[in-house]
Amino acid sequence: MRKNLLSVILGGAILVASTAASAHVDVGIGIGIPGPVFVPAQPAYIAPPPVVYAPAPVVGYGYGDDWRAREWHERQEWRERQWRHHEHEEHEREWHERHGWDGD
Repeated sequence: MRKNLLSVILGGAILVASTAASAHVDVGIGIGIPGPVFVPAQPAYIAPPPVVYAPAPVVGYGYGDDWRAREWHERQEWRERQWRHHEHEEHEREWHERHGWDGD
């Protein structure tokens, strides 16, 4: 009788404790029967392309955001083009004079 009373008290305490402590908690006891386990096939994912690290693109003449240096460089190029144009005209004028062309 003593064992039965102890088991009833212990069962009641477990029941009270489990209902009080089961705030959003699932308590389950499972008896497993061995059998086949079906695992769904893994989804086929297309692998993303590999990451490629390339050097940073060159901006302008390597001056970055220094507009003064870029403007100076552009003026130097313009002066050089003007000088080459003048030299070419001078060379043509001399060639015409050497070969007797009047230019008319």
